[in-house]
Amino acid sequence: MSVSAKQDRPGFIKRILAIRGMAQVITVTIGLVLIFVVFSMLSDNFTSPRNLHNLLRQTAPILIIGIAQSYVLITGNIDLSIGSVVGMSCMFSATLMTKGGNSWVSMGMAPWLAVIITLACCMCIGFLNGQLVARCGLPPFIATLGTMMVSRGFGSIVSKVQTQNYPAIGSADEWFKNVFLRYQNFPVGAIYLIVFFFIAAFVLNKTRFGRYVFAIGSNEEAVRLSGVKVHSWKIGAYAICGLFAGLSGVFFAATYTSCTPGTGNGEELNAIAAVVIGGTSMAGGTGTMVGTLIGVLIMATIKAGLPAMGLQQQWQVFITGFVVIGAVLLDIARGKASRKVRLPDREEKDLQDGQEKEADPNV
Repeated sequence: MSVSAKQDRPGFIKRILAIRGMAQVITVTIGLVLIFVVFSMLSDNFTSPRNLHNLLRQTAPILIIGIAQSYVLITGNIDLSIGSVVGMSCMFSATLMTKGGNSWVSMGMAPWLAVIITLACCMCIGFLNGQLVARCGLPPFIATLGTMMVSRGFGSIVSKVQTQNYPAIGSADEWFKNVFLRYQNFPVGAIYLIVFFFIAAFVLNKTRFGRYVFAIGSNEEAVRLSGVKVHSWKIGAYAICGLFAGLSGVFFAATYTSCTPGTGNGEELNAIAAVVIGGTSMAGGTGTMVGTLIGVLIMATIKAGLPAMGLQQQWQVFITGFVVIGAVLLDIARGKASRKVRLPDREEKDLQDGQEKEADPNV
């Protein structure tokens, strides 16, 4: 390699920052550290083993639906139904495993079969979202708001609006904990999360599906004119979102072993806030799974830190609402900043083109 080529090669830091979304990842990582330090200073209980365990426990379901929401947001759409799908997954799977209940689906089904059927139903909700948005042309907000009500109502109908306790289903409680939480003190749940995260990151960054997800979010019309079946890829993103929302419900069942008709309420807002904080734009076209992970950790830290400070539930909800608003404002500010950076370059190019035309007598 020549000396000039070595000099022109960017340094390590510049190469890292050149990776798509890495600058935002570094920024939110610094924010996570600062938030953790602040909570540690304000509360003596925040760094206790019990509270840190609670933080990690809250991370799991938000991370799974955060991964799901990332795919949809990067396409420039949104899914408001995932919180209700989480609740439906809990209620439906529990009712399927119940034997002798008063619901028409209380079949005493084997836990593994109940989970498969539940995940299939959740994926169908995602598929329906994709059809309504991509094929029928409904605005994503309206379409997923409708399926949010459908999912919540379905979970309540099959469970007769009653709390479902997994320990009352015989071996289901033990099965869930062994398969999805821990087996003989081995954290199998953490292994699942790591595997899901890396698979999602690989699909987003190294496959044709991921490239089309980014392309659709950046310029859907250009992708359509290039011959790509945009509708199919949008439906695929929503179907994956429904599947991961169902998985989040299964992990919730493994963690708490009971669920109520209100399970999952508000989780879609936590997921959206976490994903946007992590650098995914609600306008589409940008985002990373690493950023989503950091955003989820920030939301989980806030949800674990506020109770450690002794704040009551209503104040926790109040402050979390401001966090959601701040996340959206942050996304708007990032969009304006990126447009200001690109605009001078475009104006300079247009000025150069105009000067060249004036200097050319043949034009």
